[in-house]
Amino acid sequence: MVNNSDLKHLRRCIELAKTALENGDEPFGSVLVSADGKVLAEDHNHVSGGDQTQHPEFALARWAAGNMTSQERAEATVYTSGEHCPMCAAAHGLVELGRIVYVSSSKQLAQWRSEMGITGSRVRNLSIQDVIRDTTIEGPVPDLDEEVHQLHRQFYTGRR
Repeated sequence: MVNNSDLKHLRRCIELAKTALENGDEPFGSVLVSADGKVLAEDHNHVSGGDQTQHPEFALARWAAGNMTSQERAEATVYTSGEHCPMCAAAHGLVELGRIVYVSSSKQLAQWRSEMGITGSRVRNLSIQDVIRDTTIEGPVPDLDEEVHQLHRQFYTGRR
């Protein structure tokens, strides 16, 4: 169940998504938090340069692999403005990070993109559970998801 501490970190993810949008990137932001609640790392999308693998969840998984013990990774939480794509979910699972909490789902994003007439990606729209197992996953978060929806609307409207 999402609590007040979770909401604080999710709001930070939305701030990071806004930063990504301001930089011309798709609005995604993520935060890695230790078991004791310390923010360890955070990032936002960096795909506008052409490298579509520059997702914040992937960057946090790589950071965790190089800077945390396996126990610390298992006890950590990744917060993110949008549900992990299959690439990021696989990275999360491969480095054995713990809990995932996201604001909006990949299903919601696909629906929003469809409503705006944006064609789908070549990558299949899979939920995290379809990619990895044995992970506590929570989301979407009502009310906050509408904020993320508005950011995506701004991004795609601005590109037309």
